Amino acid sequence: MIGRYTLPDMGRVWSEANKYELWCRVEVLVMEAHAAAGRIPADSVDPVRAAPAPTPEAVAEIEAVTQHDVIAFLTAWADRTEPRSAAAYVHFGMTSSDLLDTALACQLVEATDLLLARADRLVAALRDLGLAHRATLRVGRTHGIHGEPTVFGHRVADLAFGMARCRDRLRAARADVGVAKISGAVGTYSNIDTDVESYVADRLGLTAAPVATQVVLRDGIASWVAALAGLATVCEAIALEVRHGQRTEVRELSEPFGSGQKGSSAMPHKKNPIMSERIAGLARIVRAQYVPVLEGVALWHERDISHSSTERIALPDAACGVDYLLHLTTRLVDGLVVDGARMRANLDATGGLVYTSAVLLELVETGLSREDAYAVTQAAAMETWQTGVPFRETLRKHAGDRGLPVDEPRLDEVSRPERYVERLAPVFDRLAALS
Repeated sequence: MIGRYTLPDMGRVWSEANKYELWCRVEVLVMEAHAAAGRIPADSVDPVRAAPAPTPEAVAEIEAVTQHDVIAFLTAWADRTEPRSAAAYVHFGMTSSDLLDTALACQLVEATDLLLARADRLVAALRDLGLAHRATLRVGRTHGIHGEPTVFGHRVADLAFGMARCRDRLRAARADVGVAKISGAVGTYSNIDTDVESYVADRLGLTAAPVATQVVLRDGIASWVAALAGLATVCEAIALEVRHGQRTEVRELSEPFGSGQKGSSAMPHKKNPIMSERIAGLARIVRAQYVPVLEGVALWHERDISHSSTERIALPDAACGVDYLLHLTTRLVDGLVVDGARMRANLDATGGLVYTSAVLLELVETGLSREDAYAVTQAAAMETWQTGVPFRETLRKHAGDRGLPVDEPRLDEVSRPERYVERLAPVFDRLAALS
């Protein structure tokens, strides 16, 4: 991910420097397990442990010749080990993927913990916003067209629970990716004892792979990216709500607009939903990582490296992208401007058409068939659409043409928007308990 959309903590997780620090840690743990079992000289461990991790530049220089990143790393690290002879026992009995997959698991877990913390903050922000607007009436829209009255807090609650579910999927995926693999070439433990894998996994806070060939099967990593794609897409759903709400014709919602901020180089009046549009764009990038990673599940026999180049790009990009998306979406929610008066004005803009569903049921209760009741209600509604005459007037006219009485007190009741949201209290009780 480019620096513009990479936050410092997540950038550190995916940095080359952190990767090599993790590689050193894995290799030292393997040596400790070997030394404890008497398989390598005990005095070889401390010199290796004390050797600084090689710099990315040093590894790159050697890799330009070897065309093998792990060998380049081992050589560059050996060059920093005193005495260098101790480095002979580094990578003892291991294959490259033992190191790569186990260190990658550490990176994925580190990244997940950062993301879960951000997701928690966003869930809390959405919960609080929803509760603050549990009585803020607005029109509910289907297909973009006015439907029935609702409250803004209801829509926010829907997004809050969606974000919480995606967060919980990521929490489950953490276990899928937190797997250590130290089983040697093709995964048969031919040159390394099984207790080494258990030792390394325990010290790193990972789970030893129940089975692996030369690599860990990538289904768990694919599930992890899928969870990130879910988080990104709910962020986009939030942003889309704001983008629609900030349109000039709607003007119910707007992003925070800071002092000195500019909306357009040509049109000084503009206040554009740039945060929401940025969220929508970045969500596409995150979703785009899923299929290439999923395709890394199917490898040739015990392994090939067709997954490797994909993961070097897709995993950091997905993690950094979602980290930034959660951060930006939380800023958006915390600073969101909600215009309750405009919401009410829009609710009333169609002259009462938002009450047709209740009128239909009232006519059915008078003894009309549903078909006849629908015909009367729709005829009155279509006239209101075409002429702008309030729905109650057109309803009286069309009901009168059919000799149907209109119960004005009942019409008053079904035209009261608060009536439509009276049963939402349990939703907000559940929202208040969301964490």
